[in-house]
This record gives sequence, C-alpha cells and structure tokens, in this order.
Amino acid sequence: MTIEENVKSINNEVKEICQKIGRNVSDIHIIAVTKYVSIETAQAALHSGLQHIGENRVDGALTKWEALHPQGTWHFIGTLQSRKVKDIVGKYEYLHSLERLSLAKELDKRMPSGRKMKCFVQVNVSGEETKSGILPSSVEEFIETLMEYKGIEVIGLMTMAPYYDDQEQTRPIFRKLRELRDQIRQKKWSHAPCHELSMGMSNDYRIALEEGATFIRIGTALVGKE
Repeated sequence: MTIEENVKSINNEVKEICQKIGRNVSDIHIIAVTKYVSIETAQAALHSGLQHIGENRVDGALTKWEALHPQGTWHFIGTLQSRKVKDIVGKYEYLHSLERLSLAKELDKRMPSGRKMKCFVQVNVSGEETKSGILPSSVEEFIETLMEYKGIEVIGLMTMAPYYDDQEQTRPIFRKLRELRDQIRQKKWSHAPCHELSMGMSNDYRIALEEGATFIRIGTALVGKE
C-alpha cells in the first residue's frame, strides 16, 4: 500500500473506533513516526494530509526539520540528553519524554522568554527495566516539582507498552496511564493541565484509542521502514 492508502485506512479506522466508543475524532492526533524513513518519505506523509511528525534521534530530527519546516508540527519522542536540548528548542513544539529534573532544568533555561515547551511526562507503567520513564507512584510528586520551571507546560502523560501478540494485554497499561492523567488533571495545576495522552503505536494503537489516547505514534503502519 502507498502512504496515501495507509493514511486513509488508519483515518477510517480511527473514525470507526471513535464512533463505536463515543469519542470525538477531532480529539485524536496521528503522529507519523519517521525515524526509519527518508526525508522524501516524511514529505510524502505530510502531503498525504498528516500534520504531526515524530522523531526520536536528534541528528535525524534536525535533518528532517531543516528540510521540511515550516511544514508540519514536530514532536520529539525519544530520550533526550540534556546537552542536546539546545538543538531542538525553537524547532520541536512537543517533547514526549520528560522524565527527569535535569532535563526540565535545561529545557527551562533554553526556552525563549514567554514560550513554553509542550511536554508529556514519560511513565514506565509496565515497570520494564528496558523502558525509560518514571514510576507511576512518582508521577504526582514529579509533576508538582515542575511548577518552578516556567518554560515547561505538562500537557499530558506518555507511555510505551510492551509488545504483545495479543493487543488486548496492553489494555491495563493504557488504562493505568489514563487514570494517572485524570489524577493529575484534577489538581488543576496551571503548569500541568494534563489533558492529553500519548500512547499507542503501530501494533497497539486501537486499544490505546479505546482507553483514551489523544496522540498515537505510528511508524511502520503508516510510512513503512527503509
């Protein structure tokens, strides 16, 4: 299938899921994860009607941004080293992997006055040692601590579920993240409105949508792998 066909197929599936569970399809944002594809393929994704582009390595992130901006809305979804913050500030609008105070401090220092980085706090819901993110029990305390960093806005939470052949096994993980998001949202912190959920990838985005995802990060199912 072409990228255009993939986009159409996934858009239709998102609409069907939203109709089934009573969600507004306009609340769902599809991020085309382009880390394994060329600039030309990323361009094709934008031409197919997608707005959001996700990268997880700084070198590739800069190369694609320089080639394609001002097209698209740019998301950095991988682990970000503090020394690399300067390379994405002012270019990438969203960060999906805020998990430590040292990174928050560097983001705050680098953000231009009056601007904020839209951040998802990454949560290791599954508890896997190979996955990044803070533990669920530490989420509230961590986000409260971020109050002092004026260049950061916590718009939501992010997680990555383990890969399962049976997608249904991811449901408790996504549900737990939604419950954590709701817990933070009830605090009504101005620095952390926490309305969004970044969860679900090519193999499990359907379950993620059913459990409340607002941003789904799709790579191979959309743009393939080169």
